[in-house]
Amino acid sequence: MTTELTPGQRAYEQKRAAKAGMSLDKWLASKERQQQAAVKKPAVVKKPGLLSRLIDRAHRPIK
Repeated sequence: MTTELTPGQRAYEQKRAAKAGMSLDKWLASKERQQQAAVKKPAVVKKPGLLSRLIDRAHRPIK
């Protein structure tokens, strides 16, 4: 990670790494890779739901 971990954060990450069967360094490296991969993916624009479409239509002026 780019920032230093506090002792509490370090202990927490160490427990998570042990649970995953990895060393702390490996765990932090994989976590960093996952964060960078999430940044690269473009956000999917979701189509508005039924209620949102109806409300938008109700707010439009009548032609």
